[in-house]
Amino acid sequence: IPVFILAGLLVHCVFLVSIFDIYFSSPLVHGMTPQQTPLPPPAKRLVLFVADGLRADSLYELDSDGTPRAPFLRGILENNGSWGISHTRVPTESRPGHVALIAGFYEDVSAVAKGWKENPVEFDSVFNESKYTWSWGSPDILPMFAKGATGDHVYTFCYTAESEDFGAEDAAKLDIWVFDHVKSFFNSSRSNQTLFSALNEEKVVLFLHLLGIDTNGHAHRPNSREYQENIKQVDEGVKEIASLIDNFYGNDGKTAFILTSDHGMTDWGSHGAGHPTETLTPLIVWGAGVNYPQKVTSQFFEDNFLKEWKLENLKRLDVNQADIAPLMASLIGVPFPLNSVGTLPLEYLNTSALFKAESMFTNAVQILEQFKVKMSQKKETTLSFLFTPFKPLSASEQINFFKKIRLYIQQQKYDEAVSLCKTLINLALEGLSYYHTYDRLFLGLSIAMGFVGWTTYVILVIIKAHTDLTKTVPTNKKKSTVLFYGFAAAGMIIAFFLLIQTCPWTYYIYCLLPVPVWYAVVKEIPVLEDLARNVLSLHIGQSIGFLLVCTLGVEILVFSFFYRSALTVGLLFFAGWPVITQLWIQAKTKAVIWTLLCVLLAIFPLMPVVGREPNIPLVIAAGLLTLLISFFSLASLCKSENKYRDNEDLKVYFYQMFSVALSTYVVSSTHNSLKIKQGLPVMNQIISWMTLVSSPVLLLLSPTFLFERLFSILLSLMSTYLLLSTGYEALFPLALFGLMFVWINMEQEALHYYGLSLKPKLAVFNFTCAMDITQFRQLHLDDVRRSFFFVFFIVTAFFGTGNIASINSFDPASVYCFLTVFSPFMMGGLLLLKVAIPFILVSCAFEAVQVTTQLSSKSLFLIVLVISDIMALHFFFLVKDYGSWLDIGTSISHYVLVMSLTIFMMVMNGLAQLLTTQRLGLLRRTKHHST
Repeated sequence: IPVFILAGLLVHCVFLVSIFDIYFSSPLVHGMTPQQTPLPPPAKRLVLFVADGLRADSLYELDSDGTPRAPFLRGILENNGSWGISHTRVPTESRPGHVALIAGFYEDVSAVAKGWKENPVEFDSVFNESKYTWSWGSPDILPMFAKGATGDHVYTFCYTAESEDFGAEDAAKLDIWVFDHVKSFFNSSRSNQTLFSALNEEKVVLFLHLLGIDTNGHAHRPNSREYQENIKQVDEGVKEIASLIDNFYGNDGKTAFILTSDHGMTDWGSHGAGHPTETLTPLIVWGAGVNYPQKVTSQFFEDNFLKEWKLENLKRLDVNQADIAPLMASLIGVPFPLNSVGTLPLEYLNTSALFKAESMFTNAVQILEQFKVKMSQKKETTLSFLFTPFKPLSASEQINFFKKIRLYIQQQKYDEAVSLCKTLINLALEGLSYYHTYDRLFLGLSIAMGFVGWTTYVILVIIKAHTDLTKTVPTNKKKSTVLFYGFAAAGMIIAFFLLIQTCPWTYYIYCLLPVPVWYAVVKEIPVLEDLARNVLSLHIGQSIGFLLVCTLGVEILVFSFFYRSALTVGLLFFAGWPVITQLWIQAKTKAVIWTLLCVLLAIFPLMPVVGREPNIPLVIAAGLLTLLISFFSLASLCKSENKYRDNEDLKVYFYQMFSVALSTYVVSSTHNSLKIKQGLPVMNQIISWMTLVSSPVLLLLSPTFLFERLFSILLSLMSTYLLLSTGYEALFPLALFGLMFVWINMEQEALHYYGLSLKPKLAVFNFTCAMDITQFRQLHLDDVRRSFFFVFFIVTAFFGTGNIASINSFDPASVYCFLTVFSPFMMGGLLLLKVAIPFILVSCAFEAVQVTTQLSSKSLFLIVLVISDIMALHFFFLVKDYGSWLDIGTSISHYVLVMSLTIFMMVMNGLAQLLTTQRLGLLRRTKHHST
């Protein structure tokens, strides 16, 4: 088995990584020449304010008394500048948002996987093209653009990472820090001749990154007083800085100002996905070269914002986030960033028609440059007779476009020139996408073949080794040698074909993987023939019925990834299982409890996603309920006569119960302290971390009798889970554990019902008593249902309290008992632990089911593997890289989830064995009982 598990892990890791190569490889190309508008620009310098996490509606809407929330900025868009909404893309995080704003391209998903703070890929930006850039703000964002810059002309001034504290009294101090430092910077320049002359150069950028709004939004939600007060402070700060800069340059009218945001935020204080509150950000532009407000009588947008914001009569100019980079470049006359895919929003410019047409032409040439590089790269790595070029932009077509545009500009037909440039830009972007996805079909088919081959092989292993459906068939030596050489030759041909085309090494893995997998399948043809004979002798109706039930089960699982309510439907089916199979006749009480618990658990997927509305009293209730259950369980344990038990062991439970009580208190006091803005109490933080470390140790001190160990696992996990809970989800592990507990009992009844074995006494069953190999039984059709139950419970553990597939359902409030200072990896780790706890409960229950139903853990696990692989193949074909960004993000996360689930279940299987069978000998005396 270790070889098989290693092969399985390897194959699944390849399948998992493949989608990043097939769908989400980096779109960046290098080797283009910079393109710059040949006319003098309208502005000498540009000031960029990015209010991190600022929603469009939060800035533009009026307060309840009808006054503007940001009076200075409202005055600008009504009297001095242009405004609109900037539409961002998923993932709505700070890093991709700033890259889109300043470099003009949307970072691919793989960049996020390669690192957060540093540059995973080198790229060009407006800052890099400028003469000098000075920037102030967060240490998470600024160094990213300084690192990618050539030479030494991008200067950064950051506060410390520890300042980003969600539990702080007021995060607006982060913005005040920026404004104060900018003021003192300009004051000091008057006495520093070098700095003074640098500031008076052309092509200068000043970047103010304001993180306060984002931090306040996470900590207090966007509808809070703190968030809205912070907007007022930013408005005041922008007013002071704009006035300071105008005075510094003697009101020369050569400064352009832009205020925007990198992403918005949901009502429950998170971001990352594609909800409109996250993707709609404000854009206000004023100063040199920028259009004045344009009065209109009517304008049509699908949303009703204009009416709400009382801005119906001012023209709203919407842009995509990447369009802001070319706008900044043309305002100060620097080359457009090399990898930019933005289209210059001309309506924002107040310049001559010639300047607009020339700028648009520069934009088109700059995007076409990327297209040419991409095409030549693809041409070099494809055999000439197999290469199919992008027809609409052949060399002759490009020359035609250029001639026409130049002619229109000479004839002063600027509007025609601009519209032709836009057509050329759209075609170049289509062509970029065409070459970027050139190998997709071929790679997708390779992976799909590998998937189908692997799943078939696992089914064959199950049938051959764990059932009595086939007889042992003698192998034909001659045949297998011919087969081996045949597949080896096929592998050589594929490798040679890839070698000629100088394909990347990953292509070899994807294309050669199906060869050994299918060789292993074809080798077992005699088993398949034998199986076919056996199946045909069965009743046809039964076989078809079984297949239909299996298909329906898998489809419900797939459906539950999109609609959590599918889990409710599944659980209600489960509630009726004892009735359908007549099991309830022999175990009436257990069947009633099973049905009630299934119905109770079915309520959770219908609840709203967790973290949107914190409800600490529910967490406290869950803690008290856990203690109540513990008292009853302990009482019944003390009464029960178990000659193997040592009463010393009961001490462990008292420690664990104390730990649960302590966690309940810590949650309550931490959230009260944060409410009154006193931060996270140090004592609470120490207790939280100590609980996290000590709970697994206490668990391993408990006895290994079946119910006692499972009860100990619940108490240990609950003490940590309570600290990570903010609402009704704290009750979820209790309901889940109750159902798992009854499940173990019900499986015993099912075994007895099918006459597969005698009922062992569960009360005295010990995990550590190694089962005799000869006692393992062969698989029965009912074991497929058993495995399906496990996969279903695993998915329920995952989606029962929310959809983790969407990044925005992470609520930082979950980790406030442990830390409040922003630390993405620590917070991410704790949130993953929270997700894993229900998993561990289900895995331990499954381990108990395997042991008590006399099955080798391998055989049931293989069925689980087949079910999850069939689900993964579904999601592989459902992965999208087009359409709304929410769809794209969801489709990736679904596939990654199912693949991770498979890999994760392999790990969980090992962890469950460790948690149920291992025991530390600290508390025990030397007295031993014979088991």
